[in-house]
Amino acid sequence: MTLDKIAVIISGLVGVVFTYWFFFQKKDNVVEAGSAIEVTVDGGYSPDVISLARGKATKITFLRKDPNTCLEEVVIPNFKIRKYLPLNKAASVSITPTKPGTYDFVCGMNMFHGKLVVR
Repeated sequence: MTLDKIAVIISGLVGVVFTYWFFFQKKDNVVEAGSAIEVTVDGGYSPDVISLARGKATKITFLRKDPNTCLEEVVIPNFKIRKYLPLNKAASVSITPTKPGTYDFVCGMNMFHGKLVVR
């Protein structure tokens, strides 16, 4: 085997390992919500994974800082919530989850995503 073939094989293996690590080993940073939590909307949602207690009312306040029209609205389909988010103003929704599970929240165009994890 020549040196160039060995270099290609090693590069390919490094690429496979990196791809596996990037897509399959990435852990979500889960933020615990008490009775209220604030989510900053700026190029996405921060935090984007929120842990909620089952049966407990939680107020989620969204503060939109990004003028992107896609982020003008937040949709939480499982809770039938669609809320307009004015720029640089807080907008709140209240949720009382009754079943454990993972529920998505998305922008109005379904391009930016977040999760509500009910335990």
